[in-house]
Amino acid sequence: MNPQIEKLYTKTKKVERLIVGLMSGTSMDGLDIALCKVKGSGANTDIEVLEFKTSDYTTDFRTKVKAIFSKKEVDLQLVCLMNEHVANIHATLINDALNEWGYKNEDIDFIASHGQTIFHAPKSLHKMDEYPNGTLQIGDGDHIAVKTGIITLSDFRQKHLAAGGEGAPLAVYGDFLIFSKEGEDRVMLNIGGIANFTYLPGTLKASEIFSTDVGPGNTLMDQYMQQHFNQFYDKNAAVALSGALNPELLSALLNCDFFKVGFPKTTGPELFNLDYLLEAQKKSSTETISKENVMATLCHFSAETISNAIKKCFGENASAYIFMSGGGMHNPLLVSLLKAKLPNSTFITTSNLNINPDAKEAVLFAVLANETLCGSPINFGERKGVPSVCMGKISLPE
Repeated sequence: MNPQIEKLYTKTKKVERLIVGLMSGTSMDGLDIALCKVKGSGANTDIEVLEFKTSDYTTDFRTKVKAIFSKKEVDLQLVCLMNEHVANIHATLINDALNEWGYKNEDIDFIASHGQTIFHAPKSLHKMDEYPNGTLQIGDGDHIAVKTGIITLSDFRQKHLAAGGEGAPLAVYGDFLIFSKEGEDRVMLNIGGIANFTYLPGTLKASEIFSTDVGPGNTLMDQYMQQHFNQFYDKNAAVALSGALNPELLSALLNCDFFKVGFPKTTGPELFNLDYLLEAQKKSSTETISKENVMATLCHFSAETISNAIKKCFGENASAYIFMSGGGMHNPLLVSLLKAKLPNSTFITTSNLNINPDAKEAVLFAVLANETLCGSPINFGERKGVPSVCMGKISLPE
């Protein structure tokens, strides 16, 4: 037997495993690194976050990624090179984090790497019948494995596509295993660049689970702040709070076929970008309103699409425990708007469930890796967009 295969087999049989979960989202602020201790699998999964940090990206690195991000026409050579470059940067950040935390690389059993999405193309976006759903994440797993010396699982979304899904959202798989509670219906709302939620039924029946993207979370606000205010994001919603909602612009922003498509569905900055905003401004004759008013309206737009989706699923008087995670939960205006639009619901964060909400997505990929290595596909029944599969390609260090 190949010694690396034997090593892989031995690690899967351990009572507990140390897994580094990685997440780099569409906001591209940095690499989320979560060191997790995992026991068991499936419904018996027990996970503890030992360490967590977000390693900031340099401006130069972020600029290089943005050169190939969410664009139909790009330099193919640069895409090729960045696949390796992203992996090398991520490997360096992992090595630095482990050193900072006092761990040796040989202490770690596995790495679970999401990679960096550069294009997401479900059929609802590309509208070409002869082609399937598509998505592309770069940051090659082999490079990470070799440069860290740690067995790495990566490219999780491809199996989801192959089995009939859209490659997203994948949170449903980890949410079900970590956060389900008998007798309590829960909504796990993640407000990243794109907002999505998972419904976890108190019956604990996987076949009743529901998960979907709902529209923009932070992506439009962040893009606008970077272009017009030279800030990475609207800290504490300071700019949006200084402006006022423009109803005409909001109405134009909401007039999109995506919001008419049934659940589940996925989307990304390929649709919700500054060109989308400019087109809405033209249609609503709001090109000259203040930048502060644009920011306020974009925040209302995110709140409206999130709350509308929850109401569509759970009724106008939706009453649910909504556990928030993602950068949007730090936006006070967005959260206050959501609470006003869903007055019968209770808003809390995953910290109430012993998971740092900023670490949640990185932790979820550690769970996905653990299932591929030590578990088996969860039976989600015939739920559209939620194939019953394990995900992640395995890369050996040697």
